[in-house]
Amino acid sequence: MTENRRSQRVASLIQEELSRFLIKDVQGQVPGLITITHVEVTDDLMTAHIYLSVFGNDDKEGLLPLLEKRKGYIRKILASRINLKYNPQLFFSLDPALEDEEKLDRLLEMAKKHES
Repeated sequence: MTENRRSQRVASLIQEELSRFLIKDVQGQVPGLITITHVEVTDDLMTAHIYLSVFGNDDKEGLLPLLEKRKGYIRKILASRINLKYNPQLFFSLDPALEDEEKLDRLLEMAKKHES
């Protein structure tokens, strides 16, 4: 149980520091608002899955190659800001939950129009 709690604390730290990094270093390079929706860290703290959302940009997929290209630098920044024994491998992906919510909202709107 303590490992799970620890991985949650590390995930929270990673989310906080990556959010700062994105605002400072990446936000101007990609149109739209970039948000880290959540971070999942394995219990051994060796892997971190970072889920992102992008608002105001139709080319959401363009962000992932940029982050992949700078992954080594991002890991170095995290290592300097978060004191961990091992620096976790980072995996970035777009958060599918937000797209699902948008689809559901559109379906609800369509249903309302058909009722009228």
